[in-house]
Amino acid sequence: MTTSSLRHVRVAEVEPVASRIKRFRLVSADETPLTQFSGGSHITVCMNAGDRMFRNPYSLLSDPRDPSSYGIGVLRVPGSRGGSEYMHDRVGVGSKLQISAPLNLFPPVKMARRHILVAGGIGITPFMSMMSELDALGADFELHYGIRSLDEGAFCTLLQHRYGARVNIYSQDKDQLVPLERVLGAQPLGAHMYVCGPKPMIDWAIRTATLAGWPQENIHSEQFTAPPSGRPFVVKLTRSAREITVGGHQSILEALEQNGIDAPFLCRGGACGQCETAVDTCDGFIEHNDHYLTEAEKAAGRKIMICVSRISGNAISLDL
Repeated sequence: MTTSSLRHVRVAEVEPVASRIKRFRLVSADETPLTQFSGGSHITVCMNAGDRMFRNPYSLLSDPRDPSSYGIGVLRVPGSRGGSEYMHDRVGVGSKLQISAPLNLFPPVKMARRHILVAGGIGITPFMSMMSELDALGADFELHYGIRSLDEGAFCTLLQHRYGARVNIYSQDKDQLVPLERVLGAQPLGAHMYVCGPKPMIDWAIRTATLAGWPQENIHSEQFTAPPSGRPFVVKLTRSAREITVGGHQSILEALEQNGIDAPFLCRGGACGQCETAVDTCDGFIEHNDHYLTEAEKAAGRKIMICVSRISGNAISLDL
């Protein structure tokens, strides 16, 4: 995907659904149906802030059977790079945005005997569309949703009303924790687990499932990483013979786009591998922030995911 494949949309509705989370309903700017999608999909939302362009991935939480609009949930993250604050403070009903086509890196396995969904905080969003799809298919699923408090937990009442006993909510302020070891131990052969939320929770869930003897092919996770900030450095493009400075609050991908280079991307969160780029030389240390490269590939230093990774050093030469 490149920036030329973006679609114009209009914000039709904005609704607070938790203390720091808003739901945005997006419709096509020309009133035509949006692209069909499947449960677990996400889109990239482009926000023009004048001197900066934010491009953030958000999971689709609306019903996949209804392409008349897309729903996304946005957590306001104070002190972040600014995209979530822009959505909360400057985007309202009638605002115009650009979005990518839906992409699914987190689909449910249709042949699974049972689906165990484990969510933490804003990690509930991909499960909203996934549950709509699984419910329509008559699939066997259950949700285990960890929240800090009912004020900070999005869609709790809606989910319990819609899916009843299949929804289990655990609130930290009531000293409730997801009893994952017990949950996973009670599942039939052929069950699949899906987890989305903060990185420590994802790591814990995967470790728990692995120790419980679950095969790796039955364990699924999704996490989008925001590009971290750091010191500016120079990217040297060997094929095009250009040098571009990456700012402290920019990713390499964003710096390329700002300078008119239409680099490929899909998730922009270090998960899909689309922006994998060969490293020719690096005057410094690569800070790998993706979830795609293997540990051996990261240690070799021959590849970099330009959407989220950067360097500690002066310059890096890329095969672009």
